[in-house]
Amino acid sequence: MGNAQLEAIEEIALQSGTFVVNNTTEFTASTSIEGIYVAEDTIFTSIKVGGNDRISQYIADTGATIKAGVIIAPLRGFKFSGLQLTSGSVVAILT
Repeated sequence: MGNAQLEAIEEIALQSGTFVVNNTTEFTASTSIEGIYVAEDTIFTSIKVGGNDRISQYIADTGATIKAGVIIAPLRGFKFSGLQLTSGSVVAILT
């Protein structure tokens, strides 16, 4: 990932904040989630858009481990509304 991409993520995080999800309780954002940074190897239970699970639009093998360092961004025109983990930890970048 280039420096410009990291700088853009940092700018978004500075504007609206972040929330670390490091348990198996569903996290539902009071606003919306601009992106998800995978902080350590993680398995997702769900990734929601508009309250509906859309994990298969973002992860091909939905039961597989997503490696640390991956950034998951919503499709153009959408924002994430929530997520749940089976294991691992992520940083939700809020808007």
